[in-house]
Amino acid sequence: MLSNEQQQLRHLNLQISRRLRACLALAEQHFKRTFVMPEFNFNLRGVKAGVAYLQQNEIRLNRTLLLENSEEFLRQVVPHELAHLIVYQVSGRVQPHGKEWQFVMQNLFKLPADTCHQFDVQRVQGKTVAYRCDCQTHQLSVRRHNNILRNKVRYHCRVCKGVLLEEDA
Repeated sequence: MLSNEQQQLRHLNLQISRRLRACLALAEQHFKRTFVMPEFNFNLRGVKAGVAYLQQNEIRLNRTLLLENSEEFLRQVVPHELAHLIVYQVSGRVQPHGKEWQFVMQNLFKLPADTCHQFDVQRVQGKTVAYRCDCQTHQLSVRRHNNILRNKVRYHCRVCKGVLLEEDA
């Protein structure tokens, strides 16, 4: 007997396949060429919703975030990652969210060209360490924290450009 999560993933697998086929049809119609259906799996970990592996023609989705946000994944995340694959096959290596990708998202898929998701990542985030800059507190991953300690790397705030310093230091 399949668990509830397994049943849900099986159903989502079918829905994702349908969504990919529908988006591929739009791209094929526009570019007047065929595209190979990408492989996809639910092996992505961390806080990213999805990642496109260009040369493998593969999409990896975050299982936890998918199960918690399945409608938004089908509406936005799956086409977002597919757009990366299409752009790579048509234009080669270009800016990840550049004008080619934005064109596919907005003109072919009729979706906003959003580059980041707004999902609650608490369940997938892992342990973090608090760092401060001149304008706010940042939660850095343990990997980045260790990178600072071992390799004397410095991270800067994207807003104020200040160096991030550990809060308890």
